[in-house]
Amino acid sequence: MRWTSLAAGACVFSAVQLVQSQYVEETVYPSPNATGTGWEDAFAKASALTAQLNLTEKIFVVTGVQGPCVGNIPAIPRVGFKGLCLQDGPLAIRQASYASVFPAGLSAAATWDRELIYQRGVALGQEFRGKGANVILGPVAGPLGRSVEGGRNWEGFSPDPYLTGIAFSKTIEGIQSQNVQACGKHYIGYEQETQRNPTVNADGVTIEAVSSNIDDRTMHELYLWPFADGVKSGLASIMCSYNRLNETYACQNSKTQNGLLKTELGFQGYVMSDWGGTHSGVDAIMSGEDMNMPGNLGPGDSTVSSYWGYNITTFLNNGSVSESRIDDMARRILTPYFYFHQDNDSWPTIDLDTVLLNGGILRNNVPAYQHPFNFGNVSDMNRDVRANHGDLIRQIGSASTVLLKNVNNTLPLRSPKRIAVFGNAAPDSSGGPYDPENENGPQAVGGGSGTGRFTYLISPLEAIKQRNPSALVEYITDNTLLTTQQSSTISTIYPQPDVCLVFLKSFATEGADRTSLLCDYNSTEVVNTVTSSRLCPNTIVITNSPGPNVLPWADNENVTGIIAGHYPGEQIGNSIADVLFGDVNPSGKLPYTIAYQASDYNAPIVNFTGVNNNDPNLWQSNFTEGLLIDYRHFDYSNITPRYEFGFGLSYTTFSLSNLQISSNASNVTAYPPSLGSQIPPPGGNPALYDILATVTVDVKNTGRVAGATVPQLYLGFPPDTPGTTPPKVLRGFDKTSVLAAGQQETIRFNLRRKDVSFWDVVRQEWAIPSGSFNVLVGQSSRELPLSGEVTFL
Repeated sequence: MRWTSLAAGACVFSAVQLVQSQYVEETVYPSPNATGTGWEDAFAKASALTAQLNLTEKIFVVTGVQGPCVGNIPAIPRVGFKGLCLQDGPLAIRQASYASVFPAGLSAAATWDRELIYQRGVALGQEFRGKGANVILGPVAGPLGRSVEGGRNWEGFSPDPYLTGIAFSKTIEGIQSQNVQACGKHYIGYEQETQRNPTVNADGVTIEAVSSNIDDRTMHELYLWPFADGVKSGLASIMCSYNRLNETYACQNSKTQNGLLKTELGFQGYVMSDWGGTHSGVDAIMSGEDMNMPGNLGPGDSTVSSYWGYNITTFLNNGSVSESRIDDMARRILTPYFYFHQDNDSWPTIDLDTVLLNGGILRNNVPAYQHPFNFGNVSDMNRDVRANHGDLIRQIGSASTVLLKNVNNTLPLRSPKRIAVFGNAAPDSSGGPYDPENENGPQAVGGGSGTGRFTYLISPLEAIKQRNPSALVEYITDNTLLTTQQSSTISTIYPQPDVCLVFLKSFATEGADRTSLLCDYNSTEVVNTVTSSRLCPNTIVITNSPGPNVLPWADNENVTGIIAGHYPGEQIGNSIADVLFGDVNPSGKLPYTIAYQASDYNAPIVNFTGVNNNDPNLWQSNFTEGLLIDYRHFDYSNITPRYEFGFGLSYTTFSLSNLQISSNASNVTAYPPSLGSQIPPPGGNPALYDILATVTVDVKNTGRVAGATVPQLYLGFPPDTPGTTPPKVLRGFDKTSVLAAGQQETIRFNLRRKDVSFWDVVRQEWAIPSGSFNVLVGQSSRELPLSGEVTFL
């Protein structure tokens, strides 16, 4: 693997061979200066303000301090800078009153609906702005979802980089349309929670964080792909991740930050650390990190010292860091502040509910912080920023619901008079507004910094009762009773229900990976108890999970329907009820693969917990599967999935026909035109986004009720493509409008140069292979009735 600079003379290279001789990592110095491309006026303002700052003030800009928000850059009143409030997280303002809890990224991806994903971003931006937050710590493109057990996969979108790239960029565009800065995270290779940070073992030896060892082609075609889409969409900031990458901590990895991000992708924003993810001073700064979070300035600050803060003065005095580098860091941070007009007097102040919910105190109605911030006042506290977002949340929740099984058209339910509800995921939550992991209650979101504080939560049981006020709705929501006192408990249901609804859930959270792909709380026994009863020959199972579950009861003849509900947020009950009773025709598609058994998945979590070894570099995760994750692995290894990537049933049927392929370019070359020494605009070489071919297909509703579907386009690369290449990869999708029975619509897919290229590790460039591409179109990755060919070289 070789690194070639796009800026001649700008980078210094050295190679370090990693353990097991599998990967090579280069260092890339110096960190490229921002040019403000696309943000020229704001960059000029940022440059002018930076020139007015003294060294201490520059340190304030690049190093976080204690304050009211999750992350805080203090105001500098002398020059009129109002500071920055950074808030979690990707689906809600994590700690706030009167704020919405939106569907998770996984749910957004399951809609396969660009417009809904964009509108979710818009609504998130509106709420964060309304509370006075400058930066939303989201969306998430890492973890991508390499390992099915990943504890934070639900925060992101999909293990497919194309689907994640579209969802990532649309979310960013929506958020930033409200002049709120998006922070794309976590960059990069952050694919497990286990040993994500260094630990100290019983012998006092520091064991370093897990190292994600990723080869060059895999990096570009999988893990970097969605970040490139985000940068092209004008992403303001990026959060570097906890893990090591090819044995260098991500926040001080010059290859990925200076080389890939700031040079190859032309990123003009700033790189901030994950909280506590900075492990050095000089190395991190020189390797491209621009903002240290949560920071803490050091001497004179009320909290513990950090690697940065006033230590930067020492770095400058001893020549380890130049002031021009600090200036570039400050300019990168200040440019989005001006670009999104956050300097204007109209920008909302920070709601004081943030202070109180995070354990702060008020003195004479003023927050007790050492540094100044743009606060509101007590009379303006607890602003309600929800607007009508509950309607959008409900819509996304139902649009993300995936119908997996529907025997004899059991669903939708047609005015049942007697309904039995089972499972601890059905009733109201018992754990309070900020407790996503509770034994009794719906699983609307996961845990950790990506969760949200509920102002309200509509449970499935409540929604079913409201939807059917005249029906007899009986329920048993204690899983322990269902599994330990089976016959005596379930026999209390009388008379026999028309339908039995079983609600199951799986919890996942930051800080821990999943240990089982089964639903939680003895779920298999719950289903077996219900379906073995004479009362329930017609059982519908609904799951709310952070990703794939194995479903050992899926072939049970009494399980007539299965619904995957994901993490749909505060309207979880209404969203599921809308689908169950046919108010919404399901159109969601799986953004991942569901296997028959856990062993069908590859790329497991690396776990050396309990191993008696004092090797600091013990934790090595070699991504030897390369490009073959999720459906690509199942296709390549000829493993039959239970439910394939892209799968989802409807209450109607659709036909696809009339596949048309047209080339939009002549005299195409294998490689895009060179930019020479020029750093490209955000997103990389513009030629990568040229449309080289167009594919159209007619979609017709052949059923009896109105509905929408998601045609999908997959490409099979030519046989001469170097290396191990998946049999097919997603390269297009679009959701139809709601089609009436018999109605037809033409869907158009555009294939960009990048879509038909692989990463050439020798030339260090995207290359179109010679030969014919297979063009496959259908409604899932395994149901592709239309096919054709296209050749570019």
